[in-house]
Amino acid sequence: MNTKHISRTLKTLMLSAVIVLSSCNKKKETVETTTPEETANILLAEFTGPYGGVPAFDKMTLEDLKPALEKGMEINLKEIDKIANNTEAPTFENTIVEMERSGAALNRVFTYYGILRSNMSSPELREIQKEMAPKISEFRSKISQNKTLFQRIKTVYDNALKTPLEEDQQRVVHLIYEDYAMKGAELNEEKKQRYAEINKELSGLYTNFSNNILEDEEGYTTYLTKDQLGGLSDPLIKAYAKAATDRGQEGKYAVTNTRSSMDPFLTYSTERALREKVWNNYYSRGDNGDEKDNNENIAKILKLRKERAGLLGFDNFADWRLQNRMAKNPENAMKLMNAVWPAAIARVKEEVADMQALANANKDNITIEPWDYRYYAEKVRKKKYDLDSDEVKQYLQLDKLREAMFFVAGELFNFKFTPVEEGKVPVFHEDVKVWEVNDKTSGEHIGLWYLDPFARTGKRSGAWANTYRSHTTFDGKKTVLGSNNSNFVKPAPGEPVLVSWDDATTFFHEFGHALHFFASEVRYPTLNNGVRDYTEFQSQLLERWLSTDKVIDNYLVHYKTGEPMPKTLIDKVKKAATFNQGFGTTEYLASALMDMKFHIADPTHIDVDKFEKETLTALKMPKELVMRHRTPHFGHVFSGEGYATAYYGYMWADVLTADAAEAFAEAPGGFYDKEVAAKLVKYLFAPRNAMDPAEAYRKFRGRDAKIEALMKDRGFPVPKS
Repeated sequence: MNTKHISRTLKTLMLSAVIVLSSCNKKKETVETTTPEETANILLAEFTGPYGGVPAFDKMTLEDLKPALEKGMEINLKEIDKIANNTEAPTFENTIVEMERSGAALNRVFTYYGILRSNMSSPELREIQKEMAPKISEFRSKISQNKTLFQRIKTVYDNALKTPLEEDQQRVVHLIYEDYAMKGAELNEEKKQRYAEINKELSGLYTNFSNNILEDEEGYTTYLTKDQLGGLSDPLIKAYAKAATDRGQEGKYAVTNTRSSMDPFLTYSTERALREKVWNNYYSRGDNGDEKDNNENIAKILKLRKERAGLLGFDNFADWRLQNRMAKNPENAMKLMNAVWPAAIARVKEEVADMQALANANKDNITIEPWDYRYYAEKVRKKKYDLDSDEVKQYLQLDKLREAMFFVAGELFNFKFTPVEEGKVPVFHEDVKVWEVNDKTSGEHIGLWYLDPFARTGKRSGAWANTYRSHTTFDGKKTVLGSNNSNFVKPAPGEPVLVSWDDATTFFHEFGHALHFFASEVRYPTLNNGVRDYTEFQSQLLERWLSTDKVIDNYLVHYKTGEPMPKTLIDKVKKAATFNQGFGTTEYLASALMDMKFHIADPTHIDVDKFEKETLTALKMPKELVMRHRTPHFGHVFSGEGYATAYYGYMWADVLTADAAEAFAEAPGGFYDKEVAAKLVKYLFAPRNAMDPAEAYRKFRGRDAKIEALMKDRGFPVPKS
């Protein structure tokens, strides 16, 4: 990206621009002129252009980022001071609504900042992150610890307990009050100061942790020669060749240090020594004993989190964090994980036995190691089910999967996705494509969907979804700007993107998050904030539509012939649905258990590597595989706080998913039953956090979810009631 897209001259001309405002920072049906301090920096300026305004991704620059963040925080603090110092008695309108309205300019800056951090990172940006992280932390503390503001919030909260407001207003007040209380608003001044100091220090550690991972991903690439390509498919070879060319290694083949590149290599390569090298590169990220080693960062994070929880009267970070989650406390989360763990590791033992037997029969003279698991599991899959994953990939074209997702969205949500003409909406990279989302029946504009599918230097690994603008209605309807981001290996020109069944499932999963954004029907911005052990449920549920007949018959077609996936192959896929569940469940659960164990332990003298090894040994972790996210690169938990003591949430949500899927399976119309789909949208997608998640699920299902469906899904023994 050229960081000089916008000149100082253009910025000067923009000073006089009059914009019809539509963001949640302005009052309904008012027309205002943006202030010079906002229009002087494109990252602060109101979104303009089509579709209710869109981010100016084509004009964002690193040069603008730091001043935009500083000015945005200054503007927001002035807004907060105005609310806090209002001489009128606190009311829902003059306190809560004004808080919901505040921060729009800064939120726009964070939209750009998020893109730059996640999709287009650079050494220069990382320096800005290091400098700004403590400043952003201090800014947030000034708001969360504003005593006068909190007193107004508490007054509104107390009044609402006596004289209830409308349901969604009551929910907003409750969530805001709870959030401020959890962040130390009721502490004395001495403890508030220490709380803020801890947050500031943590912000720097989180930034350092995530940058170390990204630098290790960029710093370790395995280059192959032509005689080292045994077992690899032609499309994969071409993709590796392009990755090498992009890195200035013409004539070689590059396995980059990301999951999407590593995983297929470990599954198909016949070069065992290279499999070990690729495996070690990936699983040792942040754990190489150099300046990018994350173990010291983790130890500091754990100590600071425990100290902060102690300031609030909690024994540990997990007790504090889970109080407003569906699980409520660590014991409930551990109870679920411990119910599944024995079955998972028992299945691993069976899987390894099958693999070792096959290796012995082939006279391979090896003992199964972690870098062998995917390779031999694939061979067992072929033998047991006559199922070749590479054959399945020939029917999993990325473009067709995208069309399948659009079809499902149309059937369940009545959404229509239409490509936006190239150039009409600014994008931050040429790989990004945009679609308009409309209601199929009324034609009503719902929002825009951005897709950024390919891996590249500076883009963090994995797959995720986010919003550039969320739906709200309290200040005039705001349409959604949502995105999905993946790390598929970019193909050679003219070649299709063929993905594994697991990657196709992940593609559907992340699209489920996007549909959750687009289906939102809430009035206030706060109600779009998800509950961590619930918010994965909607996305996990959408994965189920990948294997429905309508998707298979119409969209899973061969990339050369266009012929649908044969019924014989479909039957094999479905028959093998629970294959390798020992591996999948164990690698995930090991990470989730470690997350919880780290946060309930005493971190005073913790040796992170030693604690990981000893805890996994006590759990009887099979030696033939590792955690899905080893601790030194467990970004979910240590690059921020979103999933800290909450990684279990994927399994908590999967209990709901399996149970909800049974509701569709039992319905007359199956997974496309209109009545069940309507309830799905009404109770599980549209309310977001406007309704307590447990209550919302009961409204959908008529009862609480049960673990039995989850165990059956994974082919594990169902526990006796």
